[in-house]
Amino acid sequence: MSGAAGAMRSVAVIGGGPAGLMAAEVLAQGGMQVDLYDAMPSVGRKFLLAGKGGMNITHAEAMPAFVTRYRGRQKQIAPLLAGFTPDILRTWIAGLGIDTFVGSSNRVFPTDMKAAPLLRNWLHRLRESGVRFHMRHRWTGWDEQKGGNMLRFATPAGQTSVQHDAVVLALGGGSWPRLGSDGAWTGLLQQRGVDIAPLQPANCGFEVPWSEYFRARCTGQAVKSIAVTCTDPHGAVIHKQGEFVVSDYGVEGSLIYALSAPLRDAIAESGSARIMLDLMPDWSVQRVLAEVARPRGARSLSSHLQSRLSLTGVKAGLLRELAMPAEFKEASRLAERIKALPLTLTAPRPLEEAISSAGGVRFEALDAGLMLHALPGVFCAGEMLDWEAPTGGYLLTACFAAGRAAGLGALEWLSKTPQPPQETSQGTSP
Repeated sequence: MSGAAGAMRSVAVIGGGPAGLMAAEVLAQGGMQVDLYDAMPSVGRKFLLAGKGGMNITHAEAMPAFVTRYRGRQKQIAPLLAGFTPDILRTWIAGLGIDTFVGSSNRVFPTDMKAAPLLRNWLHRLRESGVRFHMRHRWTGWDEQKGGNMLRFATPAGQTSVQHDAVVLALGGGSWPRLGSDGAWTGLLQQRGVDIAPLQPANCGFEVPWSEYFRARCTGQAVKSIAVTCTDPHGAVIHKQGEFVVSDYGVEGSLIYALSAPLRDAIAESGSARIMLDLMPDWSVQRVLAEVARPRGARSLSSHLQSRLSLTGVKAGLLRELAMPAEFKEASRLAERIKALPLTLTAPRPLEEAISSAGGVRFEALDAGLMLHALPGVFCAGEMLDWEAPTGGYLLTACFAAGRAAGLGALEWLSKTPQPPQETSQGTSP
């Protein structure tokens, strides 16, 4: 809703995740009247879900390495992070009365490992700063019957249209739509000429055509102390060590998520992706061969591998599932296969199951302040932008940083934009 000359300028923030809340904070601190709209009954739902297993808020990795986690968009993400580094984020969290610590993997967590206290303290501060929250307001675009500049929302009381001096869109990607980020905004922006990369699953599991025998015995089991090697579509070899989980549909878990982007891209290009599993990553192939080649007497091969290599459980199951029968008959071939066991992935899991999404508003459609070229006064932030990152605090850090940048961009644009005469909005004005 536009105010009269000299009145407080108003900004709509649409989306109540970390990016939207951060934009709202920056705008309120800048003297704006901020109205935050969200389709859900409460804000921060995906944020709270991410914190259920321990709120990984950011990462203590050095910035030169930190920025590389954003793959092809590190050039665009780097300036956002420069204004809101992981260290600045930790200081900001401390300002909310929440202490943090660096875990053994360099991941940063709140001391109590919970997201709820942080969100609760943050919302209290936002309300005290004057931010007004409008829940169950689903943005449905612009009201073309009223000139096309008014925002239109579907609410429990019916349709309503409001007008603001600027808008920050922080609508999330397309993962976990039941928590609010359903990607429905893509069509609304494309109708207005905004260039959008298709949304794709990121940090996701992958499908594998397991045999029924293996699926029945190994589903749900964690494969620990294992290394994975793959080649991305550009020919670069990627090697990572960690753990993953066998699921009924294929594979999932932290090690798989860390490789999901190149694996997804490889499948899109050639229809499948192959990874090599190293079942004994701390052993050389020569050491594995020396143990495999020892006489086993009357013991079965399974007992021999268990005795000499401690190769049991799901790892032994993977070897039986994926190695060729002839490879068990020759020690050198079996040793090589234990160190390089091929696994073919046929498809990423659906977007709605993914932890996060790739794709979204292309940075080329935005100026340096994250304002859309096609829609002056409309800014975008968070996961709805065309970037992706692995888990480990990288996703949240960039969402916070982008929300801050969009808020600052809106403040700068408003400072240079003449204030229009007062107009009366139709429907329920915030």
